[in-house]
Amino acid sequence: MTSLWLADRVERPLTHDPLESDTADVVVVGAGITGLITAVLLARAGKRVVVIEAYTAGAGATGNTTAKISLLQGTKLSRILGKHGPEIAKQYVQGNLEGQQWLIGHCEANGIPVQHEDAFTYAQSEEGVPSARDELEACQTAGLDAEWVTEADVPFPFHGGARLPNQAQFDPMPLLDNLIDELHARDGRLLEGIRVHQVADDGDALKLHVRTDGASEFDIRAHRCVLATGIPILDRGGFFARLTPHRSYCMAFRVPGNMTRGIYISADSPTRSVRYAPTVNGDRLIVGGAGHLVGRGSNASMSVQELASWAKVHWPGAIQTHYWSAQDYAPVDELPYVGPILPGHDKIYVATGFDKWGMTNGAAAALALSSTMLGGRMDWAAAFASWSPHELSGIPAAMRVNLEVALNLAKGWIAPVARMGNRSPDDGGVVSGPPWHMEACSVIDGVEHRVSPVCPHLGGIVNWNDSDETWECPLHGSRFAPDGTLLEGPATRNLTAAD
Repeated sequence: MTSLWLADRVERPLTHDPLESDTADVVVVGAGITGLITAVLLARAGKRVVVIEAYTAGAGATGNTTAKISLLQGTKLSRILGKHGPEIAKQYVQGNLEGQQWLIGHCEANGIPVQHEDAFTYAQSEEGVPSARDELEACQTAGLDAEWVTEADVPFPFHGGARLPNQAQFDPMPLLDNLIDELHARDGRLLEGIRVHQVADDGDALKLHVRTDGASEFDIRAHRCVLATGIPILDRGGFFARLTPHRSYCMAFRVPGNMTRGIYISADSPTRSVRYAPTVNGDRLIVGGAGHLVGRGSNASMSVQELASWAKVHWPGAIQTHYWSAQDYAPVDELPYVGPILPGHDKIYVATGFDKWGMTNGAAAALALSSTMLGGRMDWAAAFASWSPHELSGIPAAMRVNLEVALNLAKGWIAPVARMGNRSPDDGGVVSGPPWHMEACSVIDGVEHRVSPVCPHLGGIVNWNDSDETWECPLHGSRFAPDGTLLEGPATRNLTAAD
């Protein structure tokens, strides 16, 4: 399961030696688009910057995105407008616009290919028309030059939609490679294969306790730290309770005939996202959808199969070449969280809650964070604040989300008792022997794995994703390989071996 962007890449040797100097000015945790742009902007200002990545650059959301650089973002803007009003909606758009302009400008200046296409939020049926029209009105209220169109040159059902001209898309990995090269040229460092386990305030500096993929441990000291990790790996600030983790799926296809142009996402369910991608072997069609809350998808493989069938029906002769999935975090009040991890705390910063639109939001977050740390300000940054009065609108949603978390916690501990007789599920599942002695059991290619099902973050019981063949915690989205190896946080440790 490798994305179109990550396939066939030449692996770089991992670098995870301890730092020679005592203290960095800034440590950025996470080498995706947000972390690397932030690091480069700070390095340009003369800061000593170190980037720490648990896997390899782009291995998280950036390397598994659909990579749309668009200000038309499904029904996102109409939801923001409904909760926060025109002023905040305009600030959100302005931040995304500046992020988009920075991203495209950097790519053009460095010879990184970008495709400029019109973007559409469209209705798959008459029932979806009101949502698509609401998005059009929200775009126009926020100052975007969107228009309503009744037809589009597409093979799938199209009942009208909002169209925003001259948006963009790209392969994000050449951008990351370019940013890494610039970081190194400015004496910054990228340490891959290192996971941060703790961050402590040691008086004059922060002390980050890290562990390499080879299990050696050491400390890194820094004056400031940026957590650009999808969801913050520290529980300070309670961001895990202010975000909902979502998993969605993508496939690339080789299709006969003319390639569908444009950037599309449906306003109604099931979500269908469409774009094309140039490759050395010809253009590929990218289709996305089948999303669900992490750890709560009842049958992910069936939804993925339906997505593949949808593509093959509308592009006859389509041949699948790649399959992958990605994780994104939706904020309870619809706006990203970018800024101090706690009010008034100017040592640790977070950037999260991009809600599947990380290309423009990630670049905007990097601009806002670097500006703040360098003593500047962005007038639009209020819409991205990690702590702000506008979060009051998210309190009812946060209460509902955390009630669901509590219910899933209880369900996870109680449900396996009903399956005490089943000690070997066909593919993967949590089974119970004597009361409260549970195991997460999976069988992959004939090899059985048994691990503890208790997530090391806050004690949730993991569920099996039969499409990705991974364990997922339904509380806050931590994910693990069949053998218990940690794939994604907020957990920072593996599942333990079964007793």
